Order: sequence, then C-alpha cells, then structure tokens
Amino acid sequence: MIRWGEEKRQADPGCFCRKVVEGVSQPVWLVSDTRRASDIQWFREAYGAVTQTVRVVALEQSRQQRGWVFTAGVDDAESECGLDNFGAFDWVIENHGDEQHLEEQLEGLVAFVHSRL
Repeated sequence: MIRWGEEKRQADPGCFCRKVVEGVSQPVWLVSDTRRASDIQWFREAYGAVTQTVRVVALEQSRQQRGWVFTAGVDDAESECGLDNFGAFDWVIENHGDEQHLEEQLEGLVAFVHSRL
C-alpha cells in the first residue's frame, strides 16, 4: 500500500490532498496524519496563509511506555519521518505524558480554531 501511494505521489504530489477537499467547503479543516512536506506544500499553495501546521511530539521513552517498539523499514520510512526535518511548524504539541500540560496546549489550539469560525 505504501509503495502504491508513493507511486501515485511521484506522478502527482497533490493527488490525495485534492481528494480530501474535493467538493467540500468548510470554515476550518483539520487534516490529520499529513506525513510529507509535499502535502503541506499543497495545502499552503491551495489555501495560503490560513494554513496552520501542527506537530505532535513525544519523547521516545514516552512512546515506549505506551507500547511503541521501533520497527526498521517502517518507523524510519518517509511515511513515518518525512516531516522530521521539515522546519518550523505553527504549533508544536508536546505529548510526553503530562496530561495537564497537554490540556493547556490543546486549549490554546482549540481557542485559535474557534477564533477562525
């Protein structure tokens, strides 16, 4: 499946992004699981300055405590780490296990979204 998706993206980097928004109009879009710089570039070109990027990060230790185990060929593939060196995100949410800190960060993001409605 990943190989098929990569072939599609190589032929047309925006093919999946266009499918997401096709025929739908919303005041706010939350597009989860964007995994490639080309996806973000497509949304920025299509929607301009209103595009906001959100990166969720967690320490490897926190991820392991949740049951994550590194799998070579999966966790080091572009589909999993293609945005690791992307650059500046508009929002960075730290999910290291501190629920209060996570809530505070999400409250700020939700307030921002509400301000755009």
